[in-house]
Amino acid sequence: MESLPESPATPWWRGVSRYQWFMFMVVAAAWLFDTMDQRLFSLARVPTLTDLMQLPANDVQLQAFAKVVTALFLIGWGAGGLTFGALGDRFGRVRLLTISILLYSICTGLTAMCRTHIEFAVLRVATGVGIGGIFGLAVAIIAESVTGPARLAMLAGLQLLSTIGNVGAAFVKMAVDALATNGTISAEHSWRWLFAIGALPALLGIVSAFGLRESDPWLKLKQSGALPPSMFGSYGQLLRDGEQRANLVIGSLISIAGVMGLWAIGEYAVDLQHAVFSTYYAARHPSEHVPMLVAQAKNWAYLLQMSGGAVGMLAFAWLADRQGRRPAFAASFTAAFIITILVYWRLDSPVSAYWMMPLMGAAQFSAFAGFSIYLPELFPARTRGTGVSIAYNLGRFGAAAGSFGSAFLTSVLFGALPAPEPLRYSAMVMCLIFLLGLFATIAAPETKGRDLLD
Repeated sequence: MESLPESPATPWWRGVSRYQWFMFMVVAAAWLFDTMDQRLFSLARVPTLTDLMQLPANDVQLQAFAKVVTALFLIGWGAGGLTFGALGDRFGRVRLLTISILLYSICTGLTAMCRTHIEFAVLRVATGVGIGGIFGLAVAIIAESVTGPARLAMLAGLQLLSTIGNVGAAFVKMAVDALATNGTISAEHSWRWLFAIGALPALLGIVSAFGLRESDPWLKLKQSGALPPSMFGSYGQLLRDGEQRANLVIGSLISIAGVMGLWAIGEYAVDLQHAVFSTYYAARHPSEHVPMLVAQAKNWAYLLQMSGGAVGMLAFAWLADRQGRRPAFAASFTAAFIITILVYWRLDSPVSAYWMMPLMGAAQFSAFAGFSIYLPELFPARTRGTGVSIAYNLGRFGAAAGSFGSAFLTSVLFGALPAPEPLRYSAMVMCLIFLLGLFATIAAPETKGRDLLD
């Protein structure tokens, strides 16, 4: 493992070698473009289905299918994570990272050419498989390649840079909207350009394949013959150990609460904004100006949400470093529960969105810095990729179930209410999931100050 000796007073970045910086940039870029792909889907989901299904954006049938597509995307995501994490422990994290990058970028490019809403759903599942493999592999590579304070900083930075991917998606959306407005591209089919741009990270896969090398802990396990004996052998090694099983349960519950909170609740804030902003601007402006005003307001609300998310992750890393991982998670889930209910209850105009969305972004995204920092500390080297991937991607399955549940609440239980009330009430009910994360935190082991398990 490459690192230079450092004194306690030396800034963490002084002990980072040139290769470690290169490794971090490649791995962080893989996760950055991964999150950019996720957000392009979020921003393009409703316009895509409006075009493919030939239904208005606020149609209940379209809204329900949008949630089904999101759930299917998350199922593919979870399946990819569970598969690629174990394969990475057996065959090498860098090799599987490269495959994951190529899979999600190529499938995103193919999404630009789909002709029906069913094709769109199928391609989202395939894209999700590739996207799901990135996080566990990226975290394992960084955690095992860097030591000391630099490890915490880079793991937190990994998630912090994910907000750059989210913001990048918003800027791409704004640029495409501008091209559609001036007639350069078709407004009706502008979503196809968003997914075509999402194919560009395939180039990063080439850099990963030829520029990165496996971490020293993984190579030592390989040389000693201690790697998992089969493709999914790490599952057996993980589940046979009582402490690892307990850590897996805790890590999974925390991940389910955070991921479900973002993807089965926070994800649909953009749909609430569309309904609220459309009504707001329709009462104040000519009808031909409303679509662009709504799009601009949604873009600004999204940028503010992502900015808040970056602040929230920095706050989590600061609190985790000084007070511990458990206090940081407890603060994160408590804030997410209170603020998310407030947003869905009271958001009623673009102005309210501009101050509410940064708060919700900070609360919901803060826990994601914790996933990067905390999950690799729960598992030893031989099962780290598997353990992190299982815990994190069970959160994806939870979010998928939550999306199906949210679709039921929106279309059936609260479906008779006037729009956008079904979106509001379904999200407020779903906020109970944050309490699961809070209770899991009480039983979680504190890892502050401990070395990674060998």
